[in-house]
Amino acid sequence: MTEWWRGGVIYQVYPRSFQDSNGDGIGDLPGIIRRLDHIAGLGVDCIWLSPITQSPQADMGYDVSDYREVDRLFGSLHDFDSLVEQAHARGLKVIMDQVVSHTSDLHPWFQESRLNRTNAKADWYVWADPLPDGSPPNNWPAVFGGRAWEWNPTRGQYYLHNFLASQPDLNFHNAEVQQAVLDIMRFWLERGIDGFRLDTVNYYFHDSKLRSNPPNKRDEHLPYAVNPYDMQEHRYSKSQPENLAFLKRVRALLDEYPGATSVGEVGDSHKSVQLMAQYTSGGDALHMCYGFDFLGPHFTAAHFRKCIETFFKAGPDGWPCWSFSNHDVPRHITRWAPFSRSPADLARQAAALVLSLRGSVCLYQGEELGLPETDLLFEELTDPRGIRFWPEDKGRDGCRTPMPWDEGDAPNGFTSGTPWLPLKPAQSALNVAGQDADANSTLAFYRAILAWRKTHPALREGDISFFKTAEPILAFRRTLGEQSLLCVFNLSAEPQTLQLTGVTGEVEPISQHAVLAGKSLQLGANGYAFIALPAGRRVSLRG
Repeated sequence: MTEWWRGGVIYQVYPRSFQDSNGDGIGDLPGIIRRLDHIAGLGVDCIWLSPITQSPQADMGYDVSDYREVDRLFGSLHDFDSLVEQAHARGLKVIMDQVVSHTSDLHPWFQESRLNRTNAKADWYVWADPLPDGSPPNNWPAVFGGRAWEWNPTRGQYYLHNFLASQPDLNFHNAEVQQAVLDIMRFWLERGIDGFRLDTVNYYFHDSKLRSNPPNKRDEHLPYAVNPYDMQEHRYSKSQPENLAFLKRVRALLDEYPGATSVGEVGDSHKSVQLMAQYTSGGDALHMCYGFDFLGPHFTAAHFRKCIETFFKAGPDGWPCWSFSNHDVPRHITRWAPFSRSPADLARQAAALVLSLRGSVCLYQGEELGLPETDLLFEELTDPRGIRFWPEDKGRDGCRTPMPWDEGDAPNGFTSGTPWLPLKPAQSALNVAGQDADANSTLAFYRAILAWRKTHPALREGDISFFKTAEPILAFRRTLGEQSLLCVFNLSAEPQTLQLTGVTGEVEPISQHAVLAGKSLQLGANGYAFIALPAGRRVSLRG
């Protein structure tokens, strides 16, 4: 089945924090192999591996120094081949991060490029002359703070880095760079990988004229952003129109390998959903994209509905990949805590919601346990963003702490040594072993709802249509052929009652805090209901 990804569920593994096999406190590929049965037992379709390629680890692997080698922290190419083989034997696909918008400054390409203006790699990175006063060529900021330009006295030029100064940006306006990136992808496809998650996919191209970005619109009554990066509209430093033609080249390559897929990460606060639609429309660009629209604090019916309707209006034949947590944002159990009295109820509702939206789904390791964000001390941080902007922005370490596998005290079977980030009591208490033995646990629920979803093709590929409902009710219908399902969610900690017309039958057992009595649907705190409908039946909801 070449379109397994359409409506599929991808499980993100952050290798550093999944399972350590050698006692150094850092997760690795043999550790992941050891835990494959856990992943397969959830009922997901695919594993996404966060970066495992060679890197000095200044940004935890998102600074690559050799694209064709596994970093020794995680194992070897042999371990990688074994992981893919054993995952495939369990019916799991495997995709991996490709971080190609930038490299490490230790990559041989950059080491050559920085030497002078005439070498073979001179134009492989984004170089620019200073302004007459010696300042950088424009006002572009870096995501991790400061200017996005670093001075190189050897060349007498600045180079662009959208992230750390040790992560110089590749120049995708150079055809040789594009081909080199495609060759790297082919290398991994030949090893049996099933596709790629493309990091910062809208950062590949910059404005060739290096025009300065305009300011972001700001309410003068609100304080300035914690990070100056958020004070600009990034009109010229990323999300350029030339990107689409290159993404079509990526798709053409992937099409040579039946079943291979792509998930693009779109980071843009102004037009994320529109770019997601553009990058996945037409059948000749990326297969899927995700943005950060559901990875923030917004937990309202209006927000979910607007994002989904905007996407399919902009790209009717495009395909999104929705997620509520990942390695870059605080875990949603903590972000959305104000909308719930029970973390376990919120965990179940969030799973039911993301698994019933039109699109594919990405689950981040630990979601199936209901893990909250880890509260870390400053001296425990490793993330350069958190270290720079503490305490207003505590960075990304809180969602990256190790998986708690065994019962008892930390590190709960993750390592026989000292973990690279600490396991705290709140996470230890939600360990896999304890939940595995509890039929009412969050882990048991994830297994149940993933199995239930597979029996409802309408949830994987069906159309979606929303009902006009007042907050905090989100209601929509999923339809595929003769199968139709009503999905109703109470996105609050207060009970809600709705009057339904045209609905008969009972709520599906997978529902939570939901009672249908005649025409009245009662939803408790964070309650939700799935109700099967006859095809074509007209239904109305009223609060």
